Amino acid sequence: MTSDSTRIQLIRACGLAIIALGVLSALLPAANGLPSATIALLLIAAGAIEIFAGTLRKEVHVFAVSAGVVTALAGLLFLLNPSTHFLPTVWPIIGWLIVRALILIWKSQMTGGTVKLWTRLSAGMDLLLAVLLVAGLSVATLIVGVFGPTPPIIASFSWVLAASFAVTGILLLEVASCEASES
Repeated sequence: MTSDSTRIQLIRACGLAIIALGVLSALLPAANGLPSATIALLLIAAGAIEIFAGTLRKEVHVFAVSAGVVTALAGLLFLLNPSTHFLPTVWPIIGWLIVRALILIWKSQMTGGTVKLWTRLSAGMDLLLAVLLVAGLSVATLIVGVFGPTPPIIASFSWVLAASFAVTGILLLEVASCEASES
């Protein structure tokens, strides 16, 4: 069993690692020609980190781990179905965002203070991203303008992941901060 300070530092490190994955994801369009498996690996890595962080939480272990499992499963699904067509590829991502948002909404009912706020913000971000994908709002247009010609699937998904990962990482940093102040 780890001490409280070690556990809190590990949660903080997980938050920073997920934010770093978000930065990498946002930069994917600059690396022309990356396979769609790269997005799958980012999802799997973020899911594994979130699962580990969830096991360290004092409260809501099951929900925290579940959100990570859903993320890792979305990555596996994306890896096993490396379709280059938009519709077959986007639905698993939309499903991941919606299921993850629902888990986070439920989890927020069992937390308090700023952790509750950041859990709801994370859920809201995931729902917003799912709605944007369903509505067909193409982030790829912005990315192509910034980075030049980029495969639209990688461009859209990379920024969706970046936004989701950023809020998730901040949530974990807030969890670490709150648990540190309680210790």
